[in-house]
Formats: sequence, structure tokens, C-alpha cells
Amino acid sequence: MTRGSSTARAAGIVTLVVAGLLGSAYVLGRSLVPDQTPRQSTGVTTSADGPHYADQPGVGGPGGTPSASASAAGTGPAETGQDGSGRDAGGDNLFGAHATTGTPRLALTFDDGPDPRYTPQVLAVLREYDVRATFCVVGENAQNHPELVQSIVDAGHTLCNHSWHHDVGLGTRSADAIRSDLLRTNAAIRAAVPNAPIVWYRQPGGAWTYPVVSVARQLGMTPLHWSVDPSDWELPGASKITATVLGQAEPGSVVLLHDAGGDRQGTVDALRRILPDLTARFELEALPTDPT
Repeated sequence: MTRGSSTARAAGIVTLVVAGLLGSAYVLGRSLVPDQTPRQSTGVTTSADGPHYADQPGVGGPGGTPSASASAAGTGPAETGQDGSGRDAGGDNLFGAHATTGTPRLALTFDDGPDPRYTPQVLAVLREYDVRATFCVVGENAQNHPELVQSIVDAGHTLCNHSWHHDVGLGTRSADAIRSDLLRTNAAIRAAVPNAPIVWYRQPGGAWTYPVVSVARQLGMTPLHWSVDPSDWELPGASKITATVLGQAEPGSVVLLHDAGGDRQGTVDALRRILPDLTARFELEALPTDPT
């Protein structure tokens, strides 16, 4: 072997060693860099006891809800943007959805049911205090538990359409898709209670858009928001739920509570504390079946 070939071979070995070291450093560096791939929250998480539907607060007032001092939200016309979602001329993004009862009476509303664990408990507490409320039912739950829908109506409570599968993004879909969802939900409710009126619609998450409000009204349903939200879906405990409701309730309030979508025992326990105070201060009502 000549001296020149030995030198070339040595240089080649050095090159391979350097390349290997650089490659190892690159791999090690990649493993130390956090994964920065964007992820988008769905707003719906699952747990051992089923889906948890997050009713994110709407916009327009402290805590994301409009003040109950206004008799109704969104009195002005809606202006439709290029994306079709629209923008409320009143500036509150409710597009005319009712956030109060419009009277001195107060309304309790229960979302996401019916649920065989908690809806019967809620009905029992309401019956104990002779209170009527409004239940915003999810279509698939109405289909799975028609006997509970019947129990709600038999007790004199009002029904409200809350979409088929608690679809927070429903308002961004086409008018045909929205209409299909709402009609499917109404059909499930009427399969359980054929003659019960369904004159209210509540958009999951309070994510109102002009199309979803427009379709609901075309189907004879009045959009329903809220003015008191203790965020019971976050499981803050009965004491905090009670304090929020009693502290914020005023004439005309629409109170948002949940009888399904997760562990609702805290809500049931809070209801036992809330009702003695509310019934002493207010007249409570099930929202009327002929809203104007």
C-alpha cells in the first residue's frame, strides 16, 4: 500500500466518524425539542361516565353573559358577514337570542339531558318545591331515554331543543345541515311526547350565529341564551354553584344549570340549597310555550 492511499483511507475514516457524530447530535437535539405541532381543543372531553359537554360562556357581559337587567338580548337586526356567520348589530353576538325572561319572573334551565342518574333527582327536588323549569334536551339522549322526556313533560316543565349531539360548531355549518340537526332532535323528542310543544332552541356553548338563529326561527323555535351561569359543568362543587346563583339572580334571570353531560351530583345538591332562597325572593317559571 502506498503512502498516498493510506492518507486517503485515513481521511475517509475521519469523515465517516465526523458524519456519525453530527447525525447523533441531530437526533439527540430533536429528542430534546418539545413537539410544537398545533393541536385544537374540541371542547368535548370524555371520561368513564360518558361525554362531558362544555357550555362555554357566551359574550356580551361580565363573565361572558349579558346582564339580566335587559329584558331581551340582541334587539337590533343582524348583519350577515361574508363568512355567513353574521354579526349582531347590538354588539352582543346573541343575534336576538333571549337572555332573560322579559318579566320579573326567574327561569331555571337544565341542559344536556335527559340522564338516568341525575334528571330524576332534579325532577324530585323541583317537585318538592313545586317549581317548574325548562329542560334543554340533547336529541340522542331523548332518543335513548324517552321515558325521562315523558317524565319532564308530565311534571309540567317546558322542553327546549339543544341539538342532536351538543354540537358547539353547529352554527358554522350550512343552513341545510343546521335544519337537519334541529329537525332530527325535534323528531326524537316528539317520538317520546308526540303532543309536547318545542318552541325554544339553545345553541350549545352559546355559540350563536346568524344562520343557526335564522333556521331555529324558521322552524318555529325561539333562541334561548342565559344570564346566570355558575359553570357547574366545571364541577366547582355545590357550595360555589349555590353562591354564584344566589349572588347573581335578579328579576328576569335565566339560570343555566346541567342535569347531564358528566357528574352532576354537585348541581343536584346545590339545587336543594338554591330553591328555598329563590322561591322566597322570586316567582319561578317554566318558560312559556308561546313566547313572543
